[in-house]
Amino acid sequence: MKRTMAVILAGGEGERLSILSSVRAKPAVPFGGKYRIIDFALSNCVNSEIDDVLVLTQYNPRSLNDHIGLGRPWDLDRNRGGIKLLQPYVSRGGVAEWYRGTADAVLQNLNVIEMQHDADTVVVLAGDHVYKMDYGPFVAAHRRKRADVTIAVRRVPLADASRMGILALDESDRVVEWQEKPAHPKSDLASMGVYVFSKRVLRRWLSDDRTDFGAHVIPAMLAGEARVFGYQFDGYWQDVGTIQSYWEANMALLADRPDL
Repeated sequence: MKRTMAVILAGGEGERLSILSSVRAKPAVPFGGKYRIIDFALSNCVNSEIDDVLVLTQYNPRSLNDHIGLGRPWDLDRNRGGIKLLQPYVSRGGVAEWYRGTADAVLQNLNVIEMQHDADTVVVLAGDHVYKMDYGPFVAAHRRKRADVTIAVRRVPLADASRMGILALDESDRVVEWQEKPAHPKSDLASMGVYVFSKRVLRRWLSDDRTDFGAHVIPAMLAGEARVFGYQFDGYWQDVGTIQSYWEANMALLADRPDL
Protein backbone atom coordinates (compact mmCIF):
# COMPACT_ATOMS: atom_id res chain seq x y z
CA MET A 1 0.00 0.00 0.00
CA LYS A 2 1.31 3.42 -0.99
CA ARG A 3 1.81 5.78 1.93
CA THR A 4 2.64 9.45 2.32
CA MET A 5 4.79 11.04 4.99
CA ALA A 6 5.02 14.73 5.87
CA VAL A 7 8.02 16.95 6.58
CA ILE A 8 7.11 20.24 8.30
CA LEU A 9 9.66 23.04 8.08
CA ALA A 10 9.33 24.72 11.47
CA GLY A 11 12.65 26.44 12.08
CA GLY A 12 11.78 29.90 10.79
CA GLU A 13 12.90 32.94 12.76
CA GLY A 14 10.04 35.16 11.58
CA GLU A 15 11.92 38.47 11.83
CA ARG A 16 8.99 40.43 10.38
CA LEU A 17 6.86 39.42 13.37
CA SER A 18 9.15 41.52 15.60
CA ILE A 19 8.85 40.76 19.33
CA LEU A 20 6.18 38.09 18.73
CA SER A 21 8.93 35.74 17.57
CA SER A 22 11.81 37.07 19.66
CA VAL A 23 11.74 34.15 22.12
CA ARG A 24 10.12 31.45 19.97
CA ALA A 25 10.13 30.15 16.40
CA LYS A 26 7.51 31.62 14.09
CA PRO A 27 5.48 28.36 13.96
CA ALA A 28 5.19 28.49 17.77
CA VAL A 29 3.65 31.98 17.82
CA PRO A 30 0.14 31.88 19.41
CA PHE A 31 -2.85 32.26 17.09
CA GLY A 32 -6.58 32.55 17.73
CA GLY A 33 -6.24 32.49 21.52
CA LYS A 34 -5.08 29.03 22.60
CA TYR A 35 -3.51 27.71 19.38
CA ARG A 36 -0.10 27.98 17.73
CA ILE A 37 0.52 28.60 14.03
CA ILE A 38 1.97 25.10 13.53
CA ASP A 39 -1.30 23.55 14.75
CA PHE A 40 -2.78 24.08 11.29
CA ALA A 41 -0.16 22.05 9.44
CA LEU A 42 -0.34 19.29 12.07
CA SER A 43 -4.15 19.16 12.01
CA ASN A 44 -4.13 19.13 8.21
CA CYS A 45 -1.82 16.09 8.30
CA VAL A 46 -3.96 14.13 10.74
CA ASN A 47 -7.22 14.98 8.97
CA SER A 48 -5.60 13.92 5.69
CA GLU A 49 -4.71 10.55 7.28
CA ILE A 50 -0.97 11.28 7.23
CA ASP A 51 0.33 9.97 10.52
CA ASP A 52 4.06 9.84 9.81
CA VAL A 53 5.31 13.39 10.45
CA LEU A 54 8.80 14.89 10.80
CA VAL A 55 9.05 18.40 12.25
CA LEU A 56 12.36 20.13 11.45
CA THR A 57 13.11 22.77 14.09
CA GLN A 58 15.98 25.22 14.39
CA TYR A 59 15.52 28.75 15.78
CA ASN A 60 14.46 28.95 19.47
CA PRO A 61 12.87 25.47 19.47
CA ARG A 62 12.06 25.18 23.19
CA SER A 63 8.54 26.62 22.98
CA LEU A 64 7.75 24.50 19.92
CA ASN A 65 9.10 21.33 21.55
CA ASP A 66 7.06 21.95 24.71
CA HIS A 67 3.91 22.61 22.68
CA ILE A 68 4.12 19.52 20.48
CA GLY A 69 5.56 17.14 23.07
CA LEU A 70 4.86 13.55 22.03
CA GLY A 71 2.09 14.62 19.66
CA ARG A 72 -0.79 13.40 21.82
CA PRO A 73 -3.23 16.29 21.06
CA TRP A 74 -3.09 15.26 17.38
CA ASP A 75 -3.14 11.51 18.05
CA LEU A 76 0.45 11.30 16.81
CA ASP A 77 1.95 9.58 19.88
CA ARG A 78 2.35 6.22 18.16
CA ASN A 79 4.78 3.32 18.18
CA ARG A 80 4.71 3.12 14.38
CA GLY A 81 4.98 6.41 12.56
CA GLY A 82 3.75 9.28 14.70
CA ILE A 83 5.68 12.53 15.12
CA LYS A 84 9.42 13.16 15.40
CA LEU A 85 11.06 16.51 16.14
CA LEU A 86 14.50 16.88 14.59
CA GLN A 87 17.05 19.66 15.11
CA PRO A 88 20.31 20.42 13.23
CA TYR A 89 23.11 18.18 14.40
CA VAL A 90 26.83 17.75 13.85
CA SER A 91 28.14 14.41 12.65
CA ARG A 92 31.69 13.28 13.39
CA GLY A 93 34.07 15.27 11.23
CA GLY A 94 31.25 17.58 10.11
CA VAL A 95 30.95 21.33 10.34
CA ALA A 96 28.58 22.93 12.85
CA GLU A 97 26.06 25.06 10.96
CA TRP A 98 22.34 25.71 10.82
CA TYR A 99 20.19 24.75 7.88
CA ARG A 100 21.01 27.05 4.97
CA GLY A 101 17.52 26.93 3.49
CA THR A 102 14.37 24.87 3.07
CA ALA A 103 15.89 22.29 0.74
CA ASP A 104 19.07 22.00 2.82
CA ALA A 105 16.95 21.20 5.89
CA VAL A 106 15.34 18.28 4.04
CA LEU A 107 18.68 17.16 2.57
CA GLN A 108 20.31 17.01 6.01
CA ASN A 109 17.50 14.75 7.22
CA LEU A 110 17.17 12.64 4.09
CA ASN A 111 18.54 9.62 5.97
CA VAL A 112 15.55 9.76 8.34
CA ILE A 113 13.13 10.14 5.42
CA GLU A 114 14.71 7.14 3.69
CA MET A 115 14.05 5.01 6.77
CA GLN A 116 10.31 5.21 6.08
CA HIS A 117 10.45 2.39 3.54
CA ASP A 118 6.70 2.18 2.87
CA ALA A 119 6.30 5.89 2.03
CA ASP A 120 6.59 6.62 -1.70
CA THR A 121 5.63 10.31 -1.51
CA VAL A 122 6.75 13.13 0.79
CA VAL A 123 4.63 16.20 1.49
CA VAL A 124 6.89 19.15 2.37
CA LEU A 125 5.02 21.80 4.36
CA ALA A 126 5.70 25.23 5.74
CA GLY A 127 4.97 25.25 9.46
CA ASP A 128 4.14 28.97 9.58
CA HIS A 129 0.99 29.35 7.46
CA VAL A 130 -2.63 29.42 8.63
CA TYR A 131 -4.75 27.29 6.34
CA LYS A 132 -7.16 24.38 6.09
CA MET A 133 -6.32 21.78 3.45
CA ASP A 134 -6.98 18.13 2.75
CA TYR A 135 -3.74 16.78 1.32
CA GLY A 136 -5.51 13.65 -0.01
CA PRO A 137 -6.66 15.12 -3.37
CA PHE A 138 -3.32 16.95 -3.64
CA VAL A 139 -1.34 13.69 -3.37
CA ALA A 140 -3.84 11.88 -5.63
CA ALA A 141 -3.34 14.51 -8.37
CA HIS A 142 0.44 14.12 -8.02
CA ARG A 143 0.22 10.36 -8.51
CA ARG A 144 -2.34 10.60 -11.33
CA LYS A 145 -0.08 12.89 -13.36
CA ARG A 146 3.02 10.82 -12.50
CA ALA A 147 4.63 14.07 -11.39
CA ASP A 148 8.09 14.46 -9.93
CA VAL A 149 6.88 17.35 -7.80
CA THR A 150 3.49 19.03 -7.45
CA ILE A 151 3.25 22.55 -6.04
CA ALA A 152 0.12 23.84 -4.29
CA VAL A 153 -0.74 27.22 -5.84
CA ARG A 154 -3.38 29.91 -5.41
CA ARG A 155 -4.21 33.45 -6.45
CA VAL A 156 -2.86 36.17 -4.15
CA PRO A 157 -3.13 39.97 -4.09
CA LEU A 158 -0.62 41.33 -6.60
CA ALA A 159 0.83 43.54 -3.85
CA ASP A 160 1.93 40.39 -1.97
CA ALA A 161 3.22 38.48 -5.01
CA SER A 162 6.79 39.77 -4.76
CA ARG A 163 7.23 37.85 -1.47
CA MET A 164 6.42 34.50 -3.10
CA GLY A 165 7.26 32.15 -5.94
CA ILE A 166 5.20 33.17 -8.98
CA LEU A 167 4.44 30.70 -11.76
CA ALA A 168 2.51 30.02 -14.93
CA LEU A 169 0.70 26.76 -15.83
CA ASP A 170 -0.27 25.27 -19.17
CA GLU A 171 -3.64 23.64 -19.91
CA SER A 172 -2.53 20.40 -18.21
CA ASP A 173 -1.38 22.30 -15.05
CA ARG A 174 2.27 21.71 -15.84
CA VAL A 175 4.52 24.54 -14.63
CA VAL A 176 5.97 26.37 -17.63
CA GLU A 177 7.41 29.46 -15.95
CA TRP A 178 8.75 30.25 -12.48
CA GLN A 179 9.88 33.46 -10.78
CA GLU A 180 11.15 33.35 -7.20
CA LYS A 181 10.15 36.49 -5.28
CA PRO A 182 10.25 38.74 -8.36
CA ALA A 183 10.46 42.51 -7.97
CA HIS A 184 7.91 42.83 -10.77
CA PRO A 185 5.63 39.77 -10.74
CA LYS A 186 4.09 38.76 -14.06
CA SER A 187 1.00 37.21 -12.48
CA ASP A 188 -0.82 36.67 -9.19
CA LEU A 189 -0.58 32.85 -9.25
CA ALA A 190 1.71 31.99 -6.32
CA SER A 191 3.25 28.95 -4.69
CA MET A 192 1.93 28.24 -1.20
CA GLY A 193 5.23 26.70 -0.14
CA VAL A 194 3.48 23.32 0.00
CA TYR A 195 4.96 20.53 -2.15
CA VAL A 196 4.51 16.82 -2.72
CA PHE A 197 7.59 15.01 -4.01
CA SER A 198 8.06 11.45 -5.10
CA LYS A 199 10.70 10.16 -2.69
CA ARG A 200 13.06 9.05 -5.47
CA VAL A 201 12.99 12.61 -6.83
CA LEU A 202 14.26 14.05 -3.55
CA ARG A 203 17.30 11.78 -3.80
CA ARG A 204 18.03 13.01 -7.34
CA TRP A 205 17.45 16.75 -7.07
CA LEU A 206 18.61 17.69 -3.57
CA SER A 207 22.28 18.65 -3.36
CA ASP A 208 24.65 20.79 -1.30
CA ASP A 209 24.48 23.67 -3.78
CA ARG A 210 20.67 23.73 -3.94
CA THR A 211 19.76 25.05 -0.53
CA ASP A 212 16.24 26.41 -1.18
CA PHE A 213 13.27 24.83 -2.95
CA GLY A 214 11.95 28.01 -4.54
CA ALA A 215 15.28 29.57 -5.46
CA HIS A 216 17.23 26.49 -6.53
CA VAL A 217 15.47 23.10 -6.63
CA ILE A 218 12.35 24.02 -8.62
CA PRO A 219 14.29 26.08 -11.24
CA ALA A 220 16.80 23.20 -11.61
CA MET A 221 13.99 20.69 -12.09
CA LEU A 222 12.34 22.88 -14.73
CA ALA A 223 15.66 23.33 -16.53
CA GLY A 224 16.15 19.56 -16.40
CA GLU A 225 12.68 18.95 -17.87
CA ALA A 226 11.39 17.18 -14.77
CA ARG A 227 7.63 16.71 -14.44
CA VAL A 228 6.68 19.78 -12.37
CA PHE A 229 2.96 20.40 -11.91
CA GLY A 230 0.76 22.86 -10.05
CA TYR A 231 -2.30 22.03 -7.95
CA GLN A 232 -4.76 24.89 -7.71
CA PHE A 233 -6.13 25.38 -4.20
CA ASP A 234 -8.99 27.78 -3.51
CA GLY A 235 -9.62 27.15 0.20
CA TYR A 236 -8.62 29.28 3.19
CA TRP A 237 -4.89 30.12 3.35
CA GLN A 238 -3.01 33.02 4.95
CA ASP A 239 0.68 33.74 5.19
CA VAL A 240 0.80 35.51 8.57
CA GLY A 241 4.40 36.59 8.14
CA THR A 242 3.95 40.27 9.02
CA ILE A 243 2.44 42.05 12.01
CA GLN A 244 -0.32 43.44 9.76
CA SER A 245 -1.28 40.08 8.19
CA TYR A 246 -1.08 38.33 11.58
CA TRP A 247 -3.40 40.93 13.16
CA GLU A 248 -5.86 40.82 10.26
CA ALA A 249 -6.06 37.01 10.32
CA ASN A 250 -6.74 37.01 14.08
CA MET A 251 -9.38 39.76 13.82
CA ALA A 252 -11.11 37.92 10.97
CA LEU A 253 -11.99 35.16 13.47
CA LEU A 254 -14.39 37.62 15.16
CA ALA A 255 -16.70 37.76 12.12
CA ASP A 256 -20.17 36.24 12.46
CA ARG A 257 -19.20 33.65 9.84
CA PRO A 258 -15.39 33.56 9.70
CA ASP A 259 -13.80 32.09 6.58
CA LEU A 260 -11.67 29.82 8.77
